[in-house]
Amino acid sequence: MRELKALLPYLRRYRVLIAVGLLTVVVSNAVNVASLEYVKAGVDALERPDATRSVVGRYALLSALLALAAGVGRFWMRQILNGVSRRVELDLRDDFFARLLRLDAGFYAANPTGEIMSRATNDIAAVRMVAGPAYMYLVNTVVFGVFAIVRMTMIDPWMTMISLIPLLLLPPVTIGFGTLIHDRFEKIQEQLGILSTMAQENLAGQRIVKAYGQEAAQTDRFRALSRESMRRNVELARTQGLFYPSLGLLAGLGMAVALGVGGRAMLAGRISVGDLVIFLIYLGMLTWPMIALGWVVNLFQRGAASMGRVSRVLQTEPRVHDAPDAVAPATVRGEIEFRGVSFRYPGADRDVLRGVSFHVPAGATVAIVGPTGSGKSTVVSLLARLYDPTAGEVLLDGIPLTRWRLDALRDAVALVPQDTFLFSDTIAENLALGLDEADDARRLERIRAAAAVARLDTTVEGFPAGYDTLLGERGINLSGGQKQRAALARAVAADAPVLVLDDALSAVDTHTEHGILEGLRRVFEGRTSLVVSHRVTAVMHAELILVMEDGRLVERGTHAELLRAGGVYAALQRRQLLAEQVEGDAVLAGGPGAV
Repeated sequence: MRELKALLPYLRRYRVLIAVGLLTVVVSNAVNVASLEYVKAGVDALERPDATRSVVGRYALLSALLALAAGVGRFWMRQILNGVSRRVELDLRDDFFARLLRLDAGFYAANPTGEIMSRATNDIAAVRMVAGPAYMYLVNTVVFGVFAIVRMTMIDPWMTMISLIPLLLLPPVTIGFGTLIHDRFEKIQEQLGILSTMAQENLAGQRIVKAYGQEAAQTDRFRALSRESMRRNVELARTQGLFYPSLGLLAGLGMAVALGVGGRAMLAGRISVGDLVIFLIYLGMLTWPMIALGWVVNLFQRGAASMGRVSRVLQTEPRVHDAPDAVAPATVRGEIEFRGVSFRYPGADRDVLRGVSFHVPAGATVAIVGPTGSGKSTVVSLLARLYDPTAGEVLLDGIPLTRWRLDALRDAVALVPQDTFLFSDTIAENLALGLDEADDARRLERIRAAAAVARLDTTVEGFPAGYDTLLGERGINLSGGQKQRAALARAVAADAPVLVLDDALSAVDTHTEHGILEGLRRVFEGRTSLVVSHRVTAVMHAELILVMEDGRLVERGTHAELLRAGGVYAALQRRQLLAEQVEGDAVLAGGPGAV
């Protein structure tokens, strides 16, 4: 239960409402107990010779009115305390989402999306049950239990003690079953995270699944995971199936004992018929609170397990964060420098960058090329400070990135990542992501201008809804090249001092690439641009070309200088020219549809 301490700060925000709700619990139970006294009086009145219908009716009416008042109290008890639980759920979910947005790329590399989604939905819902219903029913059980046992003792202490003996077995039964329920619920949540991840990946990658004919294989895999989830849920249901009947059996034994002992006491004249009636009513009314006690323990066990999982995310500190002396320069020139930078991804056993050093003057256009896996995209990730270097440092305008405020750094660097991501929103909203333009007309003008640079304007204007076209998940209703051009237009619209393109045109055909590069040359003017590409044609006009191989910077120079050097860059160009020649020969040999 230690995990639930993390819930206390959220409950303290609503301590006044919680106090009012708990007071309502006490008052409603007191009124309910008072209503039973009129039941007793009415039953006893029936035994008197002078009993009249009006006397009995008056007791019945008073009992009904008090029962109605107690019902109103219980209604407000639930309204207030369940309302608090919903507010706590909202606060917790907001904090959880805000924390997710702060966490760095390393966290998401180590935690599957399905696991995170399970914590954001199922676990927070389980915590909500603790933040309202669980302690509400716990207090209700304790308060009514005290009232009932005191009143039952006033009727007959011996009968009360004998009747409650079976109920003394409830604590060990509850503790034993509670431990089993806690352990099995933890296993269910773990399996649900695995199942959610598998489902999310298949929905997001459904094109790949269909392209490789993996529908049956993935269905079998999902069925196996679902069966394991069902098995774990059946184990929990079996445990709960024994738990609640056990509680009911013990409560029923208490009722049988009370009826036997109380019947003898009534025949002996020690108690009245009214005393026996309300004693049995109290004992019957104690049955549900005792059963609810087991349910409450279940809720606390589940809530503790879920709060522990949620807290692990809330307490995770991002490795990339603002330093205490972080600055946000008023102007950004765009001078970039890598000084002896090495980097190793968390959990990896080797560096992907080793001793990389280079300098990019403000306003220059620099390209990075190299074979797959040479470390090009890692350089981009370090410049955007998605990660921090393992050794060395990265500087912008002479200031280490670790001393830049993250919001200022992200405003200064517009990034087109290799893995294009578009939101399920309109094209206009996707292109305007991050724009702080208040004037809608000016905002649309910037979007259109950026789309023209990316050669996306004609495509968008061909859609019936134009820029208001709603995109599917991850922009699924656009082609790969269109998605890349949309991501490029989004970065251009940001108008940041530093523009970084990480293989941003890999899915674009050569003709379109040429047109985009022509437009980008105007965009490159007056800002620092870093272009990462595996195509020599995309970088040949850069002022400086950096060539990477196996995590090291092996060559640098202009296009002409690197060709004359006859090294890695020259070999890369020869391979690409040969590939283009082979493709062209294939087209000529087989006709327009050959390739």
